[in-house]
Amino acid sequence: MKKRRFPRLVPLALVLFLTSLVSAQEGLPALVKRVKPAVVAIATYDSNGEALMTGSGFFLTSGQVVTNLHVVRGAARAEIKTLDGKGKVYPITGALAVDEEGDLALLNVEMPLQPVRGSELASELPDEGEPIFVIGNPLKLEGSVSDGIVSAVREVPNSYRIIQITAPISHGNSGSPVFNLRGQVLGVVTVKVTNGQNINLAIAAARVAQLKAGKLQPLSEITLKSKGDVAESSYKNGLDSLWLGNYDSAVGYFENAVNKNPKRADAWVQVGYCKVKQGKNHEAIRAYLNALQLKPEAAEIHNKLGDAYYYAGRLREAIESYMTAKELQPSNPETFYNLAIAYFESGNPEMAGANARALQRLDHKLYEKYLRETR
Repeated sequence: MKKRRFPRLVPLALVLFLTSLVSAQEGLPALVKRVKPAVVAIATYDSNGEALMTGSGFFLTSGQVVTNLHVVRGAARAEIKTLDGKGKVYPITGALAVDEEGDLALLNVEMPLQPVRGSELASELPDEGEPIFVIGNPLKLEGSVSDGIVSAVREVPNSYRIIQITAPISHGNSGSPVFNLRGQVLGVVTVKVTNGQNINLAIAAARVAQLKAGKLQPLSEITLKSKGDVAESSYKNGLDSLWLGNYDSAVGYFENAVNKNPKRADAWVQVGYCKVKQGKNHEAIRAYLNALQLKPEAAEIHNKLGDAYYYAGRLREAIESYMTAKELQPSNPETFYNLAIAYFESGNPEMAGANARALQRLDHKLYEKYLRETR
């Protein structure tokens, strides 16, 4: 990216002052005022017109709103209410995309063709300690704002991250956007932990970006996938525990899921991930190999197998797995990070440097992490 050039006559101190002044002009109240028109309150009803539950959501673009899947599941009818001015109510005609595992839905809203402020999704994960704020509909208190910080970012296999925040969350906040101080959506509030203090979780924006509008699905057709399916129910319970970092509980559910359905590759991946977290790397390797028998072309599984080999001290096999992942998905920064670390640990600085340079081009933030870990 080209560096911005300033006139030579402008002193550097003045440039820095002006830059900081512009940045400081938009404090939190102004920022809330700017992004709030993209946030909506959601209400759902049964077939008799009785209220079911309330939630929150936000516009991605005009006529398309993101929320949690559980907010609209089981509803016969639903509507949104905008938060700008006195607010306007529009009917939800169905879902354009559903993400069962991520508890996300992209809803179609019947509204006039008019400009609507959409939300910008953050392209990077937040840092721990980064300030954030949430706008939503807690306890039917429309447009409520709460703030806090990012207290942790956790991985869940199958390409998404869970962001733990300290901002207070209540019933009705499900589907609320979590904003950074640039007004970008970092994630979607999806879980409230009732047996802890201020432990609130959101699914990262990268998962939201994967929602692609397709054929319109009526709300009445969105049913619980795990109903009557023991393997699916166990898998969902495992995810709930995994999101909270409770690996001992999660692995029991995932093992039950693969016992009921041994051909479920994603459940084998979760077993492997939990086993690594428990320090049982050889058991993790077996689980990942089972997953690869079902999905041999899955780059993420090869990466995870490489991790298990790495933590087991089997660096040569780890590198082989990472190389296979790179061949299958040559633009994934995580693979180059893994290779750079593995080569560094194996005493091959030349290959470590080559992969680190590739990583730098793809993901500077992850590259900086590599530098910190290898200094």
